[in-house]
Amino acid sequence: MTKKYSYKEAGVDINLEADGVKALIHQLSYKRTGEHGMVGDVGHFAGMIDFGSKVLSLCTDGVGTKMRIADDLQDWTTVGIDCMAMNVNDMYVMNIEPIAFVDYIATEGIDTEQMIQIGVGLNEGARLSNLNIVGGETATLKGMINGLDLAGTCLGVQDKDKVVTGEKVAPGDIIIGVASTGVHSNGYTLARKVAEENGGYSTILPSGRTVGEALLVPTRIYSEVLDVCSKAVVHGMCHVTGGGLLNFLRISSYGFAIEDPLEVPEILAWIAEKGDLEMNELYRTFNMGMGFVFIVPKESVEAVLSMVEGAKVVGRVIEEHKVTLKGVEIN
Repeated sequence: MTKKYSYKEAGVDINLEADGVKALIHQLSYKRTGEHGMVGDVGHFAGMIDFGSKVLSLCTDGVGTKMRIADDLQDWTTVGIDCMAMNVNDMYVMNIEPIAFVDYIATEGIDTEQMIQIGVGLNEGARLSNLNIVGGETATLKGMINGLDLAGTCLGVQDKDKVVTGEKVAPGDIIIGVASTGVHSNGYTLARKVAEENGGYSTILPSGRTVGEALLVPTRIYSEVLDVCSKAVVHGMCHVTGGGLLNFLRISSYGFAIEDPLEVPEILAWIAEKGDLEMNELYRTFNMGMGFVFIVPKESVEAVLSMVEGAKVVGRVIEEHKVTLKGVEIN
């Protein structure tokens, strides 16, 4: 059967996006002089700043076109959790504790009820992440933006010797996948196209939930990471966001073989079926049920599995710098 949909055809070219990011980073050559310089290079999940015996960390992200579904369904109560999760999960990848957050809302016009609902989600995300929302900015950009865009920036802190960068990842390490709650907050340009052309958001899934409801399930916040890293040896971690399994390539020069993937959530299975999507397209666009990953030595496996809900051994680290799913390379 001819492929029906692709992320590129829907409007997002992952390869072009990667090239654009590389072009931008190439221009960022200036480095601060004096105290509190940058630790490491640009390109990991979060950036780090030298602060004596500690590092401070910054990252920024937004909800993306998931906001379009919230607009269509007039339900913005959970998108604040997504905004928080997409930031704090990038901190957890490096065993950094998020402590403060600022939000940015760009809108074509203020809607008080909409702002109340967004605030509900941001507050719940802050509770789940145990951080303070210390400020933010709202910009009315009529004529420049249609609808509303929600993003944020997170500040984190950790002792230098507790930061996990992935440099200890080695062939033979075990990959433990942790379940996602669904689509999370990536791949929505493609997800929306499939949904809109296959019955719309009111389509009923086998579980009884509508497609729209399933697509608005908020991103899981993996706050248990800090406790896991304090009790078990962890060599590396990965937040499976835009780019799917290709995110693994950001954390090590070695490769990753996914041999026994996690169960695919109902909504992602529905998107795969209705979109007639190839495996490579699915696993380079969506999390496909695995939102977070621990990479650990064999002796840490049982401890991690016992501490993390929805965790399972899914594969191992290999020599060659690539990601494979059941022996097939994802690219």
